[in-house]
Amino acid sequence: MKISNITKKFDNFALNISGEYAFDKKIYGIIGANGCGKTTLMKIMAGVTKADSGKVDYENLTPKDITMVFRKPYLMADNVYKNLIYPLSLRKTTPDPKKIEAYLNMTGLAGMEKQHAPSLSSGEQQKLAFARAMIFDPKLILIDEAFSNMDIESVAFFEEYILKKQKETPATWFIISHQLSNIKRLCDYVYFMDKGDIVAEGDVADMLQNPQNELLKKYLHYQGIGE
Repeated sequence: MKISNITKKFDNFALNISGEYAFDKKIYGIIGANGCGKTTLMKIMAGVTKADSGKVDYENLTPKDITMVFRKPYLMADNVYKNLIYPLSLRKTTPDPKKIEAYLNMTGLAGMEKQHAPSLSSGEQQKLAFARAMIFDPKLILIDEAFSNMDIESVAFFEEYILKKQKETPATWFIISHQLSNIKRLCDYVYFMDKGDIVAEGDVADMLQNPQNELLKKYLHYQGIGE
């Protein structure tokens, strides 16, 4: 997919992504301080929010190929099973019992299929939301701080899952995380945003270990990385 010259204005904020960016089947990280426009940009790329101007070219992707996982999981007022298979129902796809079982086991929700999903703990809700987002094998996956409510073991598990999934069936991923350890372990390429624009980009090692942009250096310093 590609984006070019994306703008979006709110009362006290303006997103202004100048230039064109092309994305391939890699895992991309988007970092930057709160309020810099990361989530707004991601929502525009996901088709959740419409840009004021500019272009999002999905090329051969359709809305049925796209999924997004938010920091706060959004679940239907229904049971765990119905929530998990919801994307399949939308796509008129018959659930594969073995696949459903695998995802329930993976998230630790096996045996809880009939439980009211909103009654789950925050960590369990986030796991269910992540599994629901992946159940239909999307080609464009956008993750906005989805690891923030998970315990360390769960984060490690899902990082391993993402890397394994990407190796088996490459897709285009975008990950927002203030935990730069997530970005370092998962991402191939990183974009740094400041005040509504992308101001630095590069391979993850160069961006986090050898930053050249002064704003990025300051951001990493506040995150406890670098001088």
